[in-house]
Amino acid sequence: MIWKKLGQLYSPTYLHPKLVSHAANPLAICLKDDIYRVFFSGRDEQNRSSVSFIDVDIIKREVVYIHDSPVFEHGSADSFYSHGVSIGNCYEADGQRYILFMGWQCPPDGHWRGDVGRLILEDNTTLRLDGNEPFMSTDAIDKVSLSYPWVLQEANGNYLMWYGSTVTWNAGNGEMVHTLNHASSTDGHHWQRQGLAVPYQLGIAQAFSRPTVIGNAQAGYDMWFSYRSGTGEKYRIGYAHSQNGNHWELRLNDTGITVSTSGWDSEMIEYPFVFDHKGERYMLYNGNGNGQTGFGLAILETT
Repeated sequence: MIWKKLGQLYSPTYLHPKLVSHAANPLAICLKDDIYRVFFSGRDEQNRSSVSFIDVDIIKREVVYIHDSPVFEHGSADSFYSHGVSIGNCYEADGQRYILFMGWQCPPDGHWRGDVGRLILEDNTTLRLDGNEPFMSTDAIDKVSLSYPWVLQEANGNYLMWYGSTVTWNAGNGEMVHTLNHASSTDGHHWQRQGLAVPYQLGIAQAFSRPTVIGNAQAGYDMWFSYRSGTGEKYRIGYAHSQNGNHWELRLNDTGITVSTSGWDSEMIEYPFVFDHKGERYMLYNGNGNGQTGFGLAILETT
């Protein structure tokens, strides 16, 4: 497959004390026709992230509205999202739409870590926390830290989830092992974790984040994600394929998109969000500085 880059779609500027820089983890929701609301995580001067959005015309590739204040802020010092909110995707259960997110904590006497929280989305704008405790936290399967969840509902009504899970902060090469695990649910609220989904390879692909999945049980599933090799290289976007959504084949050579030779995404590309619109497949993704240069758009040319 080949992704054709359509250019930088949004370059963040100072909007609010909680939105000083960055526009990471773009999440697109169709409002009407070609207009999408793209939620993202911006940062304050202390690098704590909160959520805001812009509206874009996907076909014209134009920003038509910029929301200049956060719609959900990071939490207090004693909360599980004290240092940031990094959003995954949107799904519906029992008529209610939810957005799962990674809640960051940076304790003064320990290593940073994450849990999964859940936000309730109302009227395409309002976000409110669904409970003060993490939606998913560490357990016997995910022992260290969790990140970036993606949920997909199947035709039979059941749900699949893929999310990040830290195995170790240092695999001996100065890089963490952070895998993509999976879980399933019959109702979208209660989840059964099933362990490793995507295989990892030390020195090749060992630190994964922000999976985005499209597919079904009949045609199979396609996943894009960001990853680091463990050799000092910054984030790249990778690809994997699965017939059942549980067991994945890593196909990094088939990703079809990489860094540019110069410009806003020349050092790294990461945090993909893939969606279909009017028969075309698009990818929103971040560039240099983990979203500091905003996000761009690409279109799938061949499969």
